[in-house]
Amino acid sequence: MSEVVLHEAAEEEFEAAQLWHLSRSRRSAERFARSVRRVAEEALSNPTRYPAYDAEFREAGMTDYPYSLIYRALPSGDVQVIAVAHASREPGYWRDRA
Repeated sequence: MSEVVLHEAAEEEFEAAQLWHLSRSRRSAERFARSVRRVAEEALSNPTRYPAYDAEFREAGMTDYPYSLIYRALPSGDVQVIAVAHASREPGYWRDRA
């Protein structure tokens, strides 16, 4: 069965964002985590659903939060999330992770 795989740095970004939301409220942190899971699952079920960032990667914007999941579909059928990117970050900062 295919799965969503987070790059180590993407996992760190997710955890940092989770902590930031948790410092605001538990509810905010839970909603953020659900939103990330939902977008990741949508990317897994239909890897071409979100627009291409370039020839290899796609960008799945989150409607409720100023974040995007940068991901690529792997030959195995898995989806690898390279970044949980905040909108204020420099575009493409995650390139060296590929």
